[in-house]
Amino acid sequence: MPKNIYVLVLVFFLLISCKESKKESISHLVTEWMGKEIAYPDDIAFTLWGKDTIMNRTSYTIVTYADSIGCINCKLQLKKWLAFITELRDKVGDKVKMHFILFPKDPKEMVALLRQDKFDYPVCIDVNDSFNKLNHLSSIMMFQTFLLNEDNEVIAIGNPIYNPKVKELYVGIINGEVDVQKEHIILQTEITVSNNSTSLGVFSWEDEQTTNFTLKNIGKNPLVIENVSTSCGCTSVSYSKEPVRSGNSVILNVSYKADHPEHFNKTITVYCNAESSPILLRIAGDAE
Repeated sequence: MPKNIYVLVLVFFLLISCKESKKESISHLVTEWMGKEIAYPDDIAFTLWGKDTIMNRTSYTIVTYADSIGCINCKLQLKKWLAFITELRDKVGDKVKMHFILFPKDPKEMVALLRQDKFDYPVCIDVNDSFNKLNHLSSIMMFQTFLLNEDNEVIAIGNPIYNPKVKELYVGIINGEVDVQKEHIILQTEITVSNNSTSLGVFSWEDEQTTNFTLKNIGKNPLVIENVSTSCGCTSVSYSKEPVRSGNSVILNVSYKADHPEHFNKTITVYCNAESSPILLRIAGDAE
């Protein structure tokens, strides 16, 4: 089996949920995406704050897509991408370029957001969602970011902003440091969650609210939480970073502080070595 296929399998092993109800099992997605060439629409254009720009040819490309479902700003995490790109440049130089392909509800608002966050890298505002339609992307957000070789073939999948393991893998591949034959397969485990969603009720928007979720390790191997991300800066999570032995539990302490009155529905994404990873938790309520 070619080296790039081993890498792809490893990335999927680390990231994907195995729930058959989503009809996108590990084997299905690996079979679909390994070595697949990503196609670009003929009329695709990358711009910098709405102005045309030229993309140089490189050995690798990281391409990420974000659609108009939900909060596109929350999905993108532009400031985290800026930090990642800076770190990437320090580690791999000019071996890789970035392709950001966005399908926003309001293109003008998206350009304004890019300016606001001082995001000075080219993006494609894909008003017709042509890129997604051409490539038939997965509906799972974690599988809308790819590392491509110079032939635009997928060699790894996963979002380096949300998962540090993916970031390490991308850097390793680009620098030629990843020896897939010697890579460790992270042993998976099984978990139960006390509840996947909770309501914080009605409260004054000026008061911080707290709640918690409990993850119990019911598998044979230690549970390791790799990363926890939230859909906005108003939500924070604290938890023990130590491996959780079989039969034990870890508590995720969640805090929510509204910036203004609002009805909210926030997502907390937990990346770990459980078969059901990534795990989506939700908090909702009315800050009045």
